Amino acid sequence: MYINDINILYYVLFGMIGLIVGQFVDWCNERLVEYKPIFSKEFFTKYLKKAQPKYLLMLTIALIYIGLLYIYGLNDINLYKYIVLTPMLVSVLIIDYKEQIIPNRLTLTIFETGLLATVLQAAINVNAGVTIAMEMILGMLVGAGIFLVITLIGGLIVGKEAMGFGDIKLMGALGLLFGWVGIIEVALMSFIFGAIISILLLLFRKKNKSEYIAFGPFIVLASFVLMIFQSEAIMVVLYKIFTLGGI
Repeated sequence: MYINDINILYYVLFGMIGLIVGQFVDWCNERLVEYKPIFSKEFFTKYLKKAQPKYLLMLTIALIYIGLLYIYGLNDINLYKYIVLTPMLVSVLIIDYKEQIIPNRLTLTIFETGLLATVLQAAINVNAGVTIAMEMILGMLVGAGIFLVITLIGGLIVGKEAMGFGDIKLMGALGLLFGWVGIIEVALMSFIFGAIISILLLLFRKKNKSEYIAFGPFIVLASFVLMIFQSEAIMVVLYKIFTLGGI
């Protein structure tokens, strides 16, 4: 049986990998917050002995993996790039929401993933290699630059950081993966999600105006939207939003 020209067994395989990765993400989150090494024998000697299955986390990543396989197919490098990126984004969301930090090790790994993906994409498409590399490097500069400018302006106007430097580094790393157009879309979507959710939190008195609201989860949410719906469709929606439905 085939779905979108892909044997259903591949969907089962990717789903099973997602379940395993989901449980491993729980272990990674514990270690990253405590600044301890992830690849340690303690995973087998301590964690696996006491760990409870994180069903929601496992199911979420499994469904994302299956969705990415359906969207990109087995022969698209974006599938494997986003398969690697997904658990790291989920870690950013959980850790930043709970601890209001984005560990440098996590951001660095995303950056390294983007660097490797850029090299591979350039190697696969030799004729457009330089163009691909420049687009991704520009994405890194644009991603970090947008949030750096906002932070500096926020500091001048209100006397405190509008964005954390963890957000700046995260956007720079993601820019290597999404390119300059994609990272601009991520930035715009994250501001929209942030505004909507922040207003809802204030309305329902879950937060007050003086409380800090972590921005990392909004960046993660915007990144997943870009990965799933792809740039062209998102650009049309953003255009309609910012032109109030204009054509």
